[in-house]
Amino acid sequence: MNQNILASFKIILAMTIVGSSVVAGKLLVQSFPVFLASELRFLLAVLILLPLLLYREGFPTLTKKEVVILFLQSATGVFLFSLCMLYGLKYTTATEGGILTSTLPAVVAVIAFFILKERVSKYAMIGILLAVLGTTAVNISGIFAIDQRGAAPLLGNMLILGAVISEALFIILGKSISKKITPLAISTLVSLFGVILFLPLALYEAISFDFDQMTFLDWGLILYFGIVVTVVAFVLMYQGLEQVPASTAGVLTGFLPISSVVLSSLFLKEQILWTHLVGMAFVLLAIYLVSKTESISVTKNA
Repeated sequence: MNQNILASFKIILAMTIVGSSVVAGKLLVQSFPVFLASELRFLLAVLILLPLLLYREGFPTLTKKEVVILFLQSATGVFLFSLCMLYGLKYTTATEGGILTSTLPAVVAVIAFFILKERVSKYAMIGILLAVLGTTAVNISGIFAIDQRGAAPLLGNMLILGAVISEALFIILGKSISKKITPLAISTLVSLFGVILFLPLALYEAISFDFDQMTFLDWGLILYFGIVVTVVAFVLMYQGLEQVPASTAGVLTGFLPISSVVLSSLFLKEQILWTHLVGMAFVLLAIYLVSKTESISVTKNA
């Protein structure tokens, strides 16, 4: 019982960190080019993860298929996710971005239905509908408080949803290799591919970027992304998943939007509107219903 509580706490902490990355990303894109920031983030993560992998497990033996899947995971969950998330935060608020990222469980269910042909239950269908209603509530916030939103909130929110879809594809692709390759190896190799993907455009941005203008806070955000968001949150998440069922983990991902909304209010002084609360409530209920579907499925297969 105590192990389950500790595991759940680790997942909550991991989701809180991920939620904080939305706020940190909002600050980062104000002074740092997107490609260069992403390159430095994953380069730092690889410098930590690769020695750890070699020390604890050694470099894994991979098939061509596994290499392709890992590359596609990096292209979606690392490259496209980072681009959509950071560029999206240029145009929308961290509050709305954080709420929209919590549609991930519902998006995974939809993609799994079309790609993996997984059956969608009535609970999942209701959950998907609620997730759509939640994102709609967030996007109509401008009707009530135009001055409280970003420069182009609709574009920014669409990019955030693009980040969610990219992350969902990352999860779907990972299903086929999660039992063959350890979490540490997956994290290391995906981050390594991320370094390769970001490198060309990062070098282009670095040529004209004035590093002398960087403040202590800017470098601190890079360190936070590379160490805390990319390494620590990953380790906590997978340690938690070893102890609790996927249905429980799905419910606990609801702490992501809560974290991002609260931290956006505290650190960025963004106003929390009633439409944000309505949208978040719909999304959290959607997460619960999707997780309830997983729980029923596990029970039937037991």
